[in-house]
Amino acid sequence: MLTVSGATVAFGRVQALDRIDLEVATGEVVAILGPSGCGKSTLLRAVAGLQPLDTGEVRWDGQDLAGLPVHRRDFGLMFQEHALFSHRDVAANVAFGLRMQKIDVSARRRRVREVLALVGLAGFEEREIATLSGGEAQRVALARSLAPKPQLLMLDEPLGSLDRPRREELTEELRSLLRGIGMTVLHVTHDHDEAFAVGDRVAVMQSGRIARIGTPADIWHDPRRAEVARFLGHANVVTVGESGAVPWGRLPAPAGPAVVRTDAFSRVDEPVPGADPVVSGTVADVRFRGDRFELTLRTDPGDVELVVRDPRRAAIGDRLSYAIAPARIASLEAYED
Repeated sequence: MLTVSGATVAFGRVQALDRIDLEVATGEVVAILGPSGCGKSTLLRAVAGLQPLDTGEVRWDGQDLAGLPVHRRDFGLMFQEHALFSHRDVAANVAFGLRMQKIDVSARRRRVREVLALVGLAGFEEREIATLSGGEAQRVALARSLAPKPQLLMLDEPLGSLDRPRREELTEELRSLLRGIGMTVLHVTHDHDEAFAVGDRVAVMQSGRIARIGTPADIWHDPRRAEVARFLGHANVVTVGESGAVPWGRLPAPAGPAVVRTDAFSRVDEPVPGADPVVSGTVADVRFRGDRFELTLRTDPGDVELVVRDPRRAAIGDRLSYAIAPARIASLEAYED
């Protein structure tokens, strides 16, 4: 198990890590998710031993790693800039860590073949790095990280340099690969779709802290904090007043911030008294999302813009009413210092 306790790192006046606590179980994949500058890469570097902690501890199976150099931690680290050796072929790149471990030549060759097959590059041993596509280069970098059989694999934005279609393809492959090998993994990304697809749990970082951690379903349905909700893509963060008052009517929620999920809305032709709360308004924008329409509804009264998921077609200017499912409303709390 990896245990991070009270980890703090400051660069001048900038608090990159602020009292981080994190546990990762053996065989678990934890995705560290957050915007640029939130501290997620600093956390990875601190675990790897590349960034000293100002205060706090990093432990592996109970052993304090303070002072233990990077090469003795037996952790694998893969950066977005995969930094392959362009003057060496694929096999030599993958074998780099094995040579550092002084593994004999025949065993190195076997292991190189194994990990290349594992990442879908069987037969690529003699390929030159310059001839690889971006996706192939990412797979070689992953194979190089896996080859020494590290106790912990750390991936820092491993798919960040790829275009969207290739990233989505490799995300699914990475998910299957990590599940198959059962390795303990820290996966850093700014993309919540990638984090949700890969992680058993997701830790959302904000301003050097872990603001929310849980399974992908847990944090999506209950983000707990307004800034986490907005970062995850929830558009409808509203302030609820006394007795559930909102600008367009009432919600069955306590006073304070709340998120109303886009799938909470069901179109109704005639509001039913005593049924779920209803919001009415004018469609201000329509975006086609393949299996649904995403509407911006300007409420009446209140003039608040809500984003609504609707399987039925609508046009700008339409007057529509929606019932709001109470189970798809989550109360939020303010961020605490």
